Amino acid sequence: MTTDSLSPLWVKSSYSNNGGDCIEWAPARAATTGIVPVRDSKHTNGPVLTVSTEAFAGLVSLARSADL
Repeated sequence: MTTDSLSPLWVKSSYSNNGGDCIEWAPARAATTGIVPVRDSKHTNGPVLTVSTEAFAGLVSLARSADL
């Protein structure tokens, strides 16, 4: 196993930079496996949701189009 497979490099959502806590995802893991790990940026030791790259793209599209 590579180091990446043991501990992915997490990236915060751009929405987290506006003072709110949001989500983190692991783009390098997604690029190598096609599966996107997602976690709560407030609870980094908590559970990780995994979705396909297609499902993640749909979630991003929905978030961008929604009046949040």
